[in-house]
Amino acid sequence: MKVSEVTPHDLMEYAREYNDDPEVIRQFEQNLKVGKAFIKAYTGLTDEQMDEKEDLVIVLKVLSNEMYDNRTFTVEVDKLNPFVKIILDMHSVNFL
Repeated sequence: MKVSEVTPHDLMEYAREYNDDPEVIRQFEQNLKVGKAFIKAYTGLTDEQMDEKEDLVIVLKVLSNEMYDNRTFTVEVDKLNPFVKIILDMHSVNFL
């Protein structure tokens, strides 16, 4: 699967969220957009380059799941998931 093929339904399934509530679906649509933007900003990859890295799909799913699980304003843990960080660092091309 490519990053461009991931749907909000895929993210919902990964999060084990089987709710047809339009608000929940909108949340996962937003998570998809934000997750892709985060990966692009972190790595410096283009959409086409992201599609070449299948492991970024799981990163997108994990990021979405964490965004969904942590919808409160209060930040308890301000660190990036180590698994996600390792994969993103492997594909990072913007070393600023």
